[in-house]
Amino acid sequence: MALVEASRRQAASSLAARAASRVGLVGLFSGTLVLAALLLFGLQPMFTKRVLPILGGSPAVWSVAMVVFQTLLLAGYAYAHLLTRRLQPRAALATHVLVLLAGFVFLPVAVAKGFGAPPAEGEALWLIGLFLASIGLPFFALSASAPLLQAWFARSGHAQSADPYFLYRASNAGSFAALLAYPLLVEPLLGLDAQARLWSFGYAALTCAVVACGLRLRNGAPAGIAAAAAGDEADRPVGLKRRLAWIGLSAVPSGLLVAVTAHISTDVAAIPLIWVVPLALYLVSFILAFRPARSETAGSGKVLGAVQVAGTVAAFVALLVRQTPLLLDLGVTLGLLFVNALIAHRAVYALRPPAARLTEFYLYTSLGGVVGGIFAALVAPQIFSDITEYPLLLAAALICRPGVWTGGWSRFAVEARRSLFLLGATAAIALAVALYRGPQVGVGMLLVGLTLSLAANWRSPTRAGLVGILVGIASLLPGTILPGSDTHRSFFGLHRIQNSNDGRFRLLSHGTTIHGAMRLREDDGTPSTGRPEPTTYYAPGTPLADVFEVSRRATGPIPAVSIVGLGAGSLACYAQAGQAWTFYEIDPVVIRLARDPDRFRFLSECAPEARIVQGDARLTLAGRQDAARVLVIDAFSSDSIPMHLLTREGLGVELAHLDGHGVLALHISNRDFELRHVLARVAAEHGLTLLHRTDLPTEAAAKNMLSASQVVILSRDAAVLREAQALGWRPAAADLSRRPWSDDYANALEAMRDRWFPPDEARAP
Repeated sequence: MALVEASRRQAASSLAARAASRVGLVGLFSGTLVLAALLLFGLQPMFTKRVLPILGGSPAVWSVAMVVFQTLLLAGYAYAHLLTRRLQPRAALATHVLVLLAGFVFLPVAVAKGFGAPPAEGEALWLIGLFLASIGLPFFALSASAPLLQAWFARSGHAQSADPYFLYRASNAGSFAALLAYPLLVEPLLGLDAQARLWSFGYAALTCAVVACGLRLRNGAPAGIAAAAAGDEADRPVGLKRRLAWIGLSAVPSGLLVAVTAHISTDVAAIPLIWVVPLALYLVSFILAFRPARSETAGSGKVLGAVQVAGTVAAFVALLVRQTPLLLDLGVTLGLLFVNALIAHRAVYALRPPAARLTEFYLYTSLGGVVGGIFAALVAPQIFSDITEYPLLLAAALICRPGVWTGGWSRFAVEARRSLFLLGATAAIALAVALYRGPQVGVGMLLVGLTLSLAANWRSPTRAGLVGILVGIASLLPGTILPGSDTHRSFFGLHRIQNSNDGRFRLLSHGTTIHGAMRLREDDGTPSTGRPEPTTYYAPGTPLADVFEVSRRATGPIPAVSIVGLGAGSLACYAQAGQAWTFYEIDPVVIRLARDPDRFRFLSECAPEARIVQGDARLTLAGRQDAARVLVIDAFSSDSIPMHLLTREGLGVELAHLDGHGVLALHISNRDFELRHVLARVAAEHGLTLLHRTDLPTEAAAKNMLSASQVVILSRDAAVLREAQALGWRPAAADLSRRPWSDDYANALEAMRDRWFPPDEARAP
């Protein structure tokens, strides 16, 4: 009896040990995947932020970075696929550990040597080379972790090894945590150098964890041939149609991610806080979609489809109106990204193969991500003068809905004929309107009609998808056939030239912000001739105009003026005889537009001899020996802040460019960030006091294209400060408890908080 009891206890103990071992196995693999994801998605914003100043803070830096990261992810997935298909587990482990160890050569993370100033053209290719040379190998090694560890777990003999896709959720959860932690915790607390050191410790810990996972495996036939979960189904080849579906369903949300992020970065700021929000929503869609044994009712699919169509209609309407409030625009854009990504990723998950083909599945879905990213970040800017890829991708997302292809090609052909009939009827009405009211109204009617048709056909996935494609194609028309359409695209953004509604002014806008306006007609309707008068932020009596008056009153004639940021060239009309004017502009398209007298006459009429230096201001100012009496920093891209020009080091370069009586003025008007207190703290680092002035134009002034503006000035000359205060400029007290911004540390949340919750000093009249 005692022997039987002892045997039972031993069996129970053995069973408990095996259960504990299995629980420990899941924890080990899950923890390793979470750590790999934390490192992978922490590296993306960390290194991109370090590179951003080299290219003037352009939002396109993150778009190109996304393509590099997706390409390295694809390379890592291909590498993991080859390891699991060609090598025994222990040999695969040894190979992967060697690759991880080779990554230590690139640590701590820094910009690779040999990369100086970027070229005047081909910035994207140069940037790709910089990323690959700086972090290519560590990122590649990390990117292989998710598919490789899942493939290893599939052959572990664990009860869940037959369907290890649940581990992908753990990986995405780690990615999501990293994205939230970076702008909310890491960036506000640690400088870039400290972040790089911490990341190196994490990379070392991951290497040890991967070794621990690999040692739990035993040699045998390579995974995919004799893995426990393989079975007969694993030997069945995957058809081309299924592979193309993996690629296409992954490409659409990936392209949308890049397009949406570029749009938001342009209108707010190119900073990690803005980058991570769309990417986090994109990852949440993976977490929700890649759920084992997911129970989905037909009703939930219809609701999701209805939300998708409603959001797409709202987005198309916003594109037509072009004057959507920022918060509403962000809500629609981000919400639609999430819904479209969730629908597409659900469809991808439904087409997943058995575990033995796991690495192949991830390889093709990653290829789709690269295709979408390359289209949105590299191809579209070269073939479209407007942000046309966004409506096209929204239309493509509609055909990712479940049910679009139900019934095969015959049903699809029937729905296509109905959609073409709908297009013909709408086009006929639009043509009649165009003949009567002009092409611009006709194209608008066509887009409105198709958008309404899209809303009316939301119950039919196939028809809604086809009508959506028609809307996307029709959205190409305004930028190609309409008279007066004048858009120009570069690596640094989208520039649009248009006339005001009353025809009195010609406007230059970047994103949602006007960067210059030239009067075409006087109030009585007669043409405006002669020397143009600056408007918007630059009109006489505004703070920027005041800067020149302050300098003249304090020290007499101004020998030399430097302006960072050209825009339409408005400030050139403050030039006087005998002055040397130099403009510093990073965007060659802006230089071309400002120099063209058929578009804007500020330069040609007011300062035809002014020099224009192309390149980022930090680099070009530092390389010049001549000193200026007045330096104006007016380098905002749309409403995005040039953070690298506002740091302690940036301010040092700018102050060094001035002579002994020099005045440094920074135009800091912004809808989302209050930068006065940030700059007051940085000025204190240089032993200087900041003066500020804010102007809010009257309603009558606004009708004459005068804009609200906020400007701050600095000078080492006490006479300049006295004259400025006599003209109404007020000192801004520096809060020494704040950490000053530097190239190593900048906290965008701080500036955003100051905008929405002003410090006590800011509330004072």
